[in-house]
Amino acid sequence: MSFSFETKNELCRLPVQKLCCARAEAYGVLLYCNTFTSSQVRIITGNPNLAARLPRLFHRAFRVGFDRTPEEQQPGKLVFQITDREKIAHIINQLGYDPAQNPVLHINFGILEEECCRASFLRGVFFAGGSITDPLKRYHLELATSHMQVSRELEVLLRECGYPPKSVARSGGYVTYFKQSHQIEDFLTLIGAPVAAMNVMSAKLEKDLRNSVNRRLNCDSANLDKAVEAAQEQLEAIRRLEEAGQMELLPEKLRQTAALRSAHPELTLSELAAEFDPPVTKSGLNHRLRKLVQLASEL
Repeated sequence: MSFSFETKNELCRLPVQKLCCARAEAYGVLLYCNTFTSSQVRIITGNPNLAARLPRLFHRAFRVGFDRTPEEQQPGKLVFQITDREKIAHIINQLGYDPAQNPVLHINFGILEEECCRASFLRGVFFAGGSITDPLKRYHLELATSHMQVSRELEVLLRECGYPPKSVARSGGYVTYFKQSHQIEDFLTLIGAPVAAMNVMSAKLEKDLRNSVNRRLNCDSANLDKAVEAAQEQLEAIRRLEEAGQMELLPEKLRQTAALRSAHPELTLSELAAEFDPPVTKSGLNHRLRKLVQLASEL
């Protein structure tokens, strides 16, 4: 089951109550469905929960039923259709259009004055034209339609709601989309899918934690490589000093340092500093080891 499917299932559990919100949601479905003209309404879905919601939604919004319903069809793509001219004219009139107008030329913002109606409208848009990628893979939510002007006006609406989207023309259609996780979370919360929004947030936290661990491991690995290289350089310097007979000429502290480094080549600076009696500081030990390397380089 896809993340889009689960999100729409969550939205389908919301009740169809207030008339204004039911009409706004149905309006969003109509503007982003497969066909909405003065002669035909055609909505296709593969989601049985949305298929169960649509008749209730349209009855509440417009007091009309579909002329064709999924009960008459094979399982799979479920088609809802209205071809009765009187029903369509009634719907168009309820949405504030002149029946002679093309109802997809623009969005009637007069229907969307209330915040609850805007959220319901966007929920309908997502039902009909929306999809969202699994956030564990990437962040991408899009709303696709074949109507350029509707897509442009939806972008204006989203900006007014505080969710500035991006848009692109693709394969003869028009897509409004979000690619930032926090924008997707806010949009899903607005339209009534807080569980899906939390899943996006959890996925982001999981990926951030994984990336942080990887960065830490990479950093630790790099530091370990540097420590190994430094220890090898120090051991080589000690070997050269010993072969040149210079070790006995060194101050006691440097001889002691050389002896402990030779005895414990695997220890870090902090661990090696603790082997001294009394212990020395890490910076003090580092100074002594650099001195040994310097003396060896002068031979």
